[in-house]
Amino acid sequence: MLRAGIPARGVGGLRWAARMASVQLLSQLYDVALLDLDGVVYVGAHPVRHAPQALQAARRDGMRLAFVTNNASRPPERVATHLTDIGVEASPAEVVTSAQAAARMLAERLPDGSKVLVVGGEGLEVALRERDLVPVASADDGPVAVVQGFSPHVDWRMLAEGTYAVAAGLLWVATNLDPVVPTDRGRAPGNGTLVHAIRTATGREPLAAGKPEPPMHREAMLRSNATRPLVVGDRLDTDVEGANAAGVDSLLVLTGVTDPDELVLAPPRLRPTYVGHDLRALHHPPQRLMLRAGETRAGQWEAVVRDGTLRLDRGDAAAPAATAGTLGRSGEVESESGGGADPAALDPDGQDALDALRAACGAVWAADQEVDPASVHQALESARIARRRASSY
Repeated sequence: MLRAGIPARGVGGLRWAARMASVQLLSQLYDVALLDLDGVVYVGAHPVRHAPQALQAARRDGMRLAFVTNNASRPPERVATHLTDIGVEASPAEVVTSAQAAARMLAERLPDGSKVLVVGGEGLEVALRERDLVPVASADDGPVAVVQGFSPHVDWRMLAEGTYAVAAGLLWVATNLDPVVPTDRGRAPGNGTLVHAIRTATGREPLAAGKPEPPMHREAMLRSNATRPLVVGDRLDTDVEGANAAGVDSLLVLTGVTDPDELVLAPPRLRPTYVGHDLRALHHPPQRLMLRAGETRAGQWEAVVRDGTLRLDRGDAAAPAATAGTLGRSGEVESESGGGADPAALDPDGQDALDALRAACGAVWAADQEVDPASVHQALESARIARRRASSY
């Protein structure tokens, strides 16, 4: 599969280049946004700032939405209800879970009516029944496979039943291998941690369905009928890596766990196509958000790597005053002091900060030498684009 933003050779590539030149917004260039949830659309019980309005505007532009989550604990109906309650229009058909991806993997390997031992919750049971598979709760019930997904109700008994079945040689599929899950109180053990318990007890490894593995985005593309999808997420190691593995473009938003330092220092497999402060980036032209190795100039900023050190410079001598502040959790520029000019008013959409970040990525990604992380942090901090972490998520 071709990456959506990279034209192929020949006539097809010329047509795509012409489309790139004529389209003004990401929401017009791509037909479906494959949206991660935690840290992108919501954090716990609250929407990420600007998310409801930005997604509503994307729909008006003709972009379809798919809400893609590694969390297998809730069925799509409950996820859609939660989204609607926080002001994000969503239907169950638009929700894609790792439980559904895992169920498809099993259905492709097992005959209809096969019994599958569930180490997890309601979301897995619903997904299995959708694929004409029968969920069971004990290794004594005659299962031919095991599926494991996160649920806050997983206990020792469930893990023991899963261990008995996996040790007997049954097919074992994990919805995802995320070691932690975000909660209102911080990070808690995720499905990867629970999978490790059975792995330790049996010495076996499961097949994985969730991000960054290809089955997750394959499921999302099949369910949404996407032909030009854009993966939107806040994590390099799941959302972006999964998009790269699937061969599609990605937009990293800075409303979740990834900070600018991590983006600049990302290895090739973790590098997104675009970067934006938040979901309002869907309404920006691709050229304002694109990241490319070797493109060391963006807006007024120029970046260079010398002797393993990153340096960021801006042509306008008045730049420091115009960009003073840090990127808050919502991606907006926040003042570092209570008085003086409001930086957000000077740069209302944060484009100047994004330009500095894009130039830094272009220089570091093209460097033929290892770049000192401390110099990256210092350069970004001096350009006033270091983001303040607002929560433990």
